[in-house]
Amino acid sequence: MPVIVLEARDFASPLFLVRSWEVLSSCTTFSLVTALESSELTKNLLHLQHLHTIRIFCIFTWCFFFTLTLLIHILSTIQFHSLLPVSWKNLTVTVAVLGSLMCLNAAIFFLWLIMEHQQAWPRPVAAAITSGFTFLAYTSECFILCSQVQEQRGFVGSMPGLLKIVQLWGGFQMIPLFVEADHALASGLHHWQLWVSGTSYGVCILMSVITLLVILGDFAGQCHLPFDKVMVVFTINGLLLYMVATVICFNKLIQLRNSANKSSELLIMETVVTCITLLSYTVDLTFSIKILCDRSHT
Repeated sequence: MPVIVLEARDFASPLFLVRSWEVLSSCTTFSLVTALESSELTKNLLHLQHLHTIRIFCIFTWCFFFTLTLLIHILSTIQFHSLLPVSWKNLTVTVAVLGSLMCLNAAIFFLWLIMEHQQAWPRPVAAAITSGFTFLAYTSECFILCSQVQEQRGFVGSMPGLLKIVQLWGGFQMIPLFVEADHALASGLHHWQLWVSGTSYGVCILMSVITLLVILGDFAGQCHLPFDKVMVVFTINGLLLYMVATVICFNKLIQLRNSANKSSELLIMETVVTCITLLSYTVDLTFSIKILCDRSHT
């Protein structure tokens, strides 16, 4: 199959310009953050361990989505995506929505890292500004893709699909938050709380990844079980697990209500993300039950 290059007017399309913006902004952001010294992030040497983990997570986020977006940009330009064994419309919406959420969190994390400095250093300020531009770029692509008709944006562009992305985002955010907050506070917590929370987050991430791979690979028709019912089972399990994790998070906050440090701030972030993810599972279950009921009546 011959490769077809876009016409000249396609290089001025909103989608092409937004993806170019994403590539430039994310590349600039992770380059600036990588070049920062520890003294430009904090004055307190005791916080360097937290800074290192969160900083690595932020750099990985920007670098990962820079790579994905660049590949999508190139494949769209040379019209090579039609040869790939993936659902292209679902893939592009997934990268845009997940990139928007992940870059928003990376920008918030980075601002949290540099808030201690009373003096404004040029490179951290520039990195914070470009991280905000990166989030705006991915949000703009989300708006462009989700404003298309349903046939063009795929399942991920629908409300149930977007909720799946929010659930995956919540699971990814738990990795640095759970590791750093609970490791630092382990001495004041029961070990069963750490094990139950970690297991809940891990199982939910696994179910979200499996669901996303089936959707992107168009494997739903090849499953021996009805995939819509499998997704309902996954959603119910995720809802129950996040209910348990949310209760544990609030219990940890009550135990540490008199503590005011970086670890407690991370615990608050973990609780907020857990509540948002729990809400997404609740709404997703409502949509799934409604869809199954509508199909049973047709």
